[in-house]
Amino acid sequence: MYKPEENKIIKDARNCSYKEKYRPQFHFAPAKNWMNDPNGLVYYDGEYHLFYQYTVNSTTPDFPHMHWGHAVSKDLIHWDELPPAIAPDEDGAIFSGSAVADLNNTSGFFHQEGSGLVAIYTNEGNQVQSGKPQVQSLAYSRDRGRTWIKFEGNPVLFPASETADFRDPKVFWHEESSRWVMALAARDRVEFYTSEDLKAWSFASEFGSTLPFVHRGVFECPDIFQVAVDNDPNNKKWVLALSVGDQNGENMNDPQPPAGGSGMMYFIGHFDGHSFMPDKTIASIHDIQWIDYGSDFYAAVTWNGIPNEDGRVIWIGWMNNWRYATVLPSLEWRGNMSLPREIQLKKYPEGLRLIQQPVTEINKLRNPVTTLKDLVVKLGDNPLSGATALKAEIIGEFEIGTATEFGFKVRKSSNQETVIGYDVLNEAMFLDRTNAGSVDFHSDFVAKHTAPLKPEHKRIQLTIYVDGSNIELFGNDGSAVITDLIFPDHESQGLELYAVGGSVKVISLQINSMNGVWERGSGAI
Repeated sequence: MYKPEENKIIKDARNCSYKEKYRPQFHFAPAKNWMNDPNGLVYYDGEYHLFYQYTVNSTTPDFPHMHWGHAVSKDLIHWDELPPAIAPDEDGAIFSGSAVADLNNTSGFFHQEGSGLVAIYTNEGNQVQSGKPQVQSLAYSRDRGRTWIKFEGNPVLFPASETADFRDPKVFWHEESSRWVMALAARDRVEFYTSEDLKAWSFASEFGSTLPFVHRGVFECPDIFQVAVDNDPNNKKWVLALSVGDQNGENMNDPQPPAGGSGMMYFIGHFDGHSFMPDKTIASIHDIQWIDYGSDFYAAVTWNGIPNEDGRVIWIGWMNNWRYATVLPSLEWRGNMSLPREIQLKKYPEGLRLIQQPVTEINKLRNPVTTLKDLVVKLGDNPLSGATALKAEIIGEFEIGTATEFGFKVRKSSNQETVIGYDVLNEAMFLDRTNAGSVDFHSDFVAKHTAPLKPEHKRIQLTIYVDGSNIELFGNDGSAVITDLIFPDHESQGLELYAVGGSVKVISLQINSMNGVWERGSGAI
């Protein structure tokens, strides 16, 4: 049994001020050290579990010694950091994977308890078979994830041929076929496996190896889930999401994610428990659907085990990009998670599209500050003069007028600002961080990111979350999203509402100050 060294990690978390420079106040970040991909997202016995790739003694990734970090929450917003859950051993480092609640004890691990948690993860550096360093292994917990026992029969799954890339298993229970399904990233494809007991796995099918335009980087962190279309429970589609790693110089004819580096794409189709069939043929680069148009949303996966009465599909992503992930200017920790987001599908004239919005639980952090309605803004106006926004939610709805561009300047000072706006002529929202503060730690960080966004009834709606080094921008209720990191000085707290080339009508504007989640714990430890 792996019994974590509780005192050090809990002491670090309890002694951390969570007030360090650039520290987000309502996004999860560990008290110290490096984190990347979310792992093992599962709801069980009243708790949301968030596991993640974690380096225990460094703010850079120590891949040979990667652990699963661990945090729990009762509301997806307030998190308690627990000791690392699963540690590397002779079988290799603990890379990404998933966790399930084995409610019917299909695994046989929970004789007296009746149910428990099973983690399915990639061992990196395994020596059992030559040329196959990445294999899949199991661990199980009989005490709500606090301690873990590694399965004595590990590893449970090897690649069929030699490969360095065979990882990131996402496992879920498929009701229609009454069996477990695993989606696994195998370099240029997703492989599907099935199991009755989580221990013996059979190959079912593969997807993606022959797709054009999608292989610029290695596939990572696949996820597949079912979502209602336009909130109709009788009309559901399957979504296959893929993270695409940053592979400079490889498959350079294939398009990179919209903001460059690593990013995420998705496919909508049908899954029968055996194979995935997309609804749409990928005939050109324009057929690729991207999940986020910013640099810093990656490796997102959904929570298993959310109760049917809740009904939501919720995921969370790592706010970073492999182009510059290891050199971010935060010193005590490096890396944090996005806000948890609910996923929906919505019909548009051009077809079905994935919609993302922060979970409604975020509302409990709001403190209303400013409300404006039916206001016309033109060049030179700033009705928010004197306002500040260090940790804030900004919700604005605009009616297209004569202005060619309008929006907000946040984290503003005499020499710094991040510009978030809408380009009327090109029908695109954007986030410009070229003058956002510290930008010289990597040449690719300076950027202006854009996302296509058509007006709806001649109106544009923007929702912005500003939090330390984090910005999440949702356009038209989440039909387009830009997620970006910024590193401004603490003194850069100003806020401006602006218009260029004419005037724009502000139908409504709500600015809320957001409570910090570190001001109290949820008592889950």
